[in-house]
Amino acid sequence: MKKVLHIMSSVRQDASFSIQLGHAIIDKLEAQYGEISVTELDLNKTPLPYLDARHIQAFYTPVEHLTSEDRNALHHSDKAIEDLMAADIIVIGAPLYNFGIHSSLKSWIDHICRAGITFRYTEQGPEGLVKGKKVYIAMTAGGVYSSGPYQAYDFVSPYLKAVLGFLGMTDVSLVSAEGVKMPGVAEHALEKAIDSIAI
Repeated sequence: MKKVLHIMSSVRQDASFSIQLGHAIIDKLEAQYGEISVTELDLNKTPLPYLDARHIQAFYTPVEHLTSEDRNALHHSDKAIEDLMAADIIVIGAPLYNFGIHSSLKSWIDHICRAGITFRYTEQGPEGLVKGKKVYIAMTAGGVYSSGPYQAYDFVSPYLKAVLGFLGMTDVSLVSAEGVKMPGVAEHALEKAIDSIAI
């Protein structure tokens, strides 16, 4: 049975296009694989704390020297990495906010990027250690950013593909609903995106 991790970062909850698109991807995964197990992580309902000095200190402290304070600081990161490693498929809901990802999603990324755990440095350079995963990015945007004059303003899909690839997740598919705020485009934007989902 495929294990799916669905990460949601929209602040709009039930009105969110990225959450709806993420659910549509999961529906198609279920149609493809039959029974699946889905773990949902809504980063606005259960946000991860922003990194501070305590987290960084704990990240780079050898296990045998961790204090109880260090272990408390590692709690959210350890759980996020545990969920990530357990999943076969990751679905990331990523609305474009001011040309980038929401801060809650950035915080999740900061907690899963751990040297020696999700990546390591070798003589040949960095090596991602999160391998064998399939990732779907459910991206939504009020305008059109895949082409045209505003293409360079999309810092969501290039960033996510880069950081996921750095961690070893190179099998990434982007499903994008664009123009969800544009008259004449918004009416069919989500439907068009759902129709484009390829599993």
